[in-house]
Amino acid sequence: MPDLVPAPLSHLLKRAYHEPARQQTIYDLPLKEMYRGTPGLDFSVHFHGLPAGTPLGPAAGPQDQLAQNIVLAWLGGSRIIELKTVQILDELTINRPCIDATNIGFNIEWSQELKLHESLLEYVKASMIIDILREENALGVPDVAALPADFYATVYDLSAGYDLKGIESEAVTGFIRQIKDARQLVDQLRPQIPDEYARYRDYTFRTDLVKTATLSTFHGCPKDEIERICRYLLAEMGLHTIIKLNPVQLGQEKLERLLYERLGYRHLKVNQKAYDSGLSLQEALEIVERLEPVAQEHGLNIGVKFSNTLEVYNSLGRLPDEVMYLSGPPLHVIAVALLAEWRAIAGTRYPISFAAGIERRNFANAVAMGLAPVTVCTDLLKPKGYARQEGYLKELETAMSKVDAHTINEYILKARAQDQEANGDLDQAIVRNTAIIAEETTQDARYAWTQNSKEPRKINSHLYTFDCISCDKCVPVCPNDANFVFEVEPARFEYRDYRLTRGVLLPDERHEFFIEQAHQLANFADFCNECGNCDTFCPEYGGPFIEKPGFFGSRAAWEGRPNHDGFYVEREGATDRLVGRIKGQTYSLEVQHDGDRALFDDGVAQLTIQPSTDKLIDWKVRDPELARPDPAREPYAHQPDHVISMVNYYRMQALLRGVLDTKRAHYVNAPYL
Repeated sequence: MPDLVPAPLSHLLKRAYHEPARQQTIYDLPLKEMYRGTPGLDFSVHFHGLPAGTPLGPAAGPQDQLAQNIVLAWLGGSRIIELKTVQILDELTINRPCIDATNIGFNIEWSQELKLHESLLEYVKASMIIDILREENALGVPDVAALPADFYATVYDLSAGYDLKGIESEAVTGFIRQIKDARQLVDQLRPQIPDEYARYRDYTFRTDLVKTATLSTFHGCPKDEIERICRYLLAEMGLHTIIKLNPVQLGQEKLERLLYERLGYRHLKVNQKAYDSGLSLQEALEIVERLEPVAQEHGLNIGVKFSNTLEVYNSLGRLPDEVMYLSGPPLHVIAVALLAEWRAIAGTRYPISFAAGIERRNFANAVAMGLAPVTVCTDLLKPKGYARQEGYLKELETAMSKVDAHTINEYILKARAQDQEANGDLDQAIVRNTAIIAEETTQDARYAWTQNSKEPRKINSHLYTFDCISCDKCVPVCPNDANFVFEVEPARFEYRDYRLTRGVLLPDERHEFFIEQAHQLANFADFCNECGNCDTFCPEYGGPFIEKPGFFGSRAAWEGRPNHDGFYVEREGATDRLVGRIKGQTYSLEVQHDGDRALFDDGVAQLTIQPSTDKLIDWKVRDPELARPDPAREPYAHQPDHVISMVNYYRMQALLRGVLDTKRAHYVNAPYL
């Protein structure tokens, strides 16, 4: 399992500053896809009494553990960010691939992949970047003064798990204290703000990042501990608290009737342990009722979230674990049914957030049911990635305009004509909307397996280092923004390898080198956890994260993954350097621009070449014995001591020029922008 390596704040900010002018994007999200609000409509909601510009947010998952992920979600319109779940075990080994969004949605990952202190810094960095982008009007809002008062208001929601011992530990408790009051961390990061944003080095950044928490009651969280954990979060940590419930709380008979008979997912089998160890819906309600006075005593709220993923046996073979976690369309139907049962019992007494198969066509319905936040994960893993958020908000805009609603509360009242049926009573409208929409959802054929069994199309083509069909799907589907575009000079020419024989370097066989397209793709290895999602949606075989060149952000990151092919780039004055592994062998290329010299080293021999003419100027070898001219020494001419494969020189030369070209901004050249 590869380790994620967060980018320095300076690199993230330099890229955010320079990228819009170069390619009309920020972190590869097109400027035209960013959320700028809708004149006359106010999408703002309140979560535990805290204002948020929209009810939309990423669910705790791959879209919200690195700083750029969180920023991308915010740029696309998310205003309630459920940060990726933290826990005491911060050195997990997760098998790869870990995500399968082929059609429905499965995963085998759970909490953060970073160390706790790294997660903390990522969340603080994200908040600082968002503060700066807001002040700079990076969204390109034409008339900021005309925006609703809470347009920019953002809530960061802590997600924590999975047992009391872990949450009470000094490591997790210390994490919570620091994210509630991040002044020290903000001050620690100020010196990393680059010159482009120098005026923000003394800016009053937000430091009270978190006031709310969502408890994940998953992965074996004992029933008897849930209440004690919530008491701790409320009374000791002072956090509004949401308990994330599990789909099995619908009951085995009802759940499987929906999953198998109504929806037709008969090829899936629910893990029986999920039923046996799970909390019942009634038990969950009783816990919340007992916690309500504790919350009120501390001026806080207690609520629930629908829902966690559903544990099923791995019958598909695309992921390596025995059990995997189901999301997407079938989970949406199950979770809405569970929500309806809760609402029938508890009404609107407790705040409810939601995450289960949300996408463009059901987002407005979720809002009409009075849910906040409405969080998304699986759908954001599909083509367009974070840009899909614009579609959710456009659908909400259309739905609100259709009933002449200007605020979310007006929309809830009017969405199913409850402004008259409920006599303007918002709570009554929410309950009625929930019952109506739950029934509609259960009957909606688009959630059935027959409508969701199609897989992304593959063509009869394989990926290589250079050139592909350049659909660029791999860029937005990566939740970490690890895949990126760079440009090279197309070329086609003949070259010869060199053969070292008996101390003599001779030209060897002729080969052809070619790059057909200027537009190329690469992978930023620091951000790639090999989840496999880009391979799912790439029309060609091989996987972009495997076949496309990988670049590390530093020598340390490159050295930290000795079994992984890839490169790192250095620039010192007029000298550019590329060091990397190709099929496990280490190569280096140093280009001295002020002397028209290039030093190419394959670990055995070093060639000095004049790049402008490709003329060999000099050579040397690490082992002096190989340079000893002795006609009698083995091997003979047809059995060389060593062959220098020059294709790697030309590949590295093209890569070095391409990724350091600052016409486009990405994480490899960010330090040099």
